[in-house]
Amino acid sequence: MLPQSITTFLCGDVMTGRGIDQVLPHPSAPRIYEPYMQSARGYLALAERRYGPILHPAGFSYIWGDAIFELEKMAPDARIINLETSVTTSAAYWEGKGINYRMHPDNIPVILVAKIDVCALANNHVLDWGYPGLAETLLTLENAGVKCAGAGLDLNEAESPATVEIAGKGRVIVFSFGTASSGIPKEWQASKSRAGVNLLPDLTDGTVRYIGEKVHEVKRQGDIVIASIHWGGNWGYEIPREHELFAHNLCDEAGVDIIHGHSSHHVLGIEIYRDKPIIYGCGDIINDYEGIGGYEEFRADLSLLYFVRMDPVKGGLTSLLMKPMQMKRFRLNRASQADAEWLSDILNREGKRFGTSVEVGAENTLHMHW
Repeated sequence: MLPQSITTFLCGDVMTGRGIDQVLPHPSAPRIYEPYMQSARGYLALAERRYGPILHPAGFSYIWGDAIFELEKMAPDARIINLETSVTTSAAYWEGKGINYRMHPDNIPVILVAKIDVCALANNHVLDWGYPGLAETLLTLENAGVKCAGAGLDLNEAESPATVEIAGKGRVIVFSFGTASSGIPKEWQASKSRAGVNLLPDLTDGTVRYIGEKVHEVKRQGDIVIASIHWGGNWGYEIPREHELFAHNLCDEAGVDIIHGHSSHHVLGIEIYRDKPIIYGCGDIINDYEGIGGYEEFRADLSLLYFVRMDPVKGGLTSLLMKPMQMKRFRLNRASQADAEWLSDILNREGKRFGTSVEVGAENTLHMHW
């Protein structure tokens, strides 16, 4: 008989170790921005202007900061992120896109030091440096032993899930999907003969059935299936009704156990639907925006590490704990009690419609109630 819990670590967008941004203005900063940012050093200068000097050179674990301790303490069975950048030295940036992010392959230890198991790639930056950049991203992750889902050299590869085998427990299976509402160009959709991302055509019942077929091909008793979805805009708390219905249908009809939503730069409300967690928007976890002004009311410097414990036999949620973090000086730091309470207030306000609430416990850990 399988053990009664599998714990999965989930977080929002990881955008780190970046090299060149081809053009700005940056979408996060409509009021104050530095035009034509050409290097990550520019972001570093902006951050230092705001908070003071940042330690450098820094080791690969620096940017994860206190999150490394929390990960080791919680010891999740699987660690999953949305890697929202390309990992490449390609110069073939996607012309006309406006913002092109890349991380040097030599910086891949930034991912390894946090022992990440799976990178979801169906997002609006993985092809920023063209098809050569995508190919190098996939190869770099493969060589590093990091699984990925949501992008590939053809449609079959882009649609294929990543599977994490957990000794003595079972499996966590991750499907990665993107939507046009998150800013993914339609031209990036993978096909049988073209590389690209797993871009959903729509959120209709037909798409749910198609996903369900893919899930049922691989899911077996005791598996936990995660749908990692890049959807919606960057700012605002409104959750489209279309997203709600799609998430419900994935749980009811397609065999999905956890919805891992991202794209918003800040946390969104959480729903527990028939004992299945729907995290509509995890918010960013690591980025280099801290020196850029605009949208301060959303506190995008605050983020959460999500630890989702599931019963692999019944397929239902056992507990959801969240560790509040603050990005400061390009490092994840434990959030203060005041900031933890601010996040709690936001999740309680946004979760009211879903019948969910959180309370702040020991060490400022947020505990989900439903």
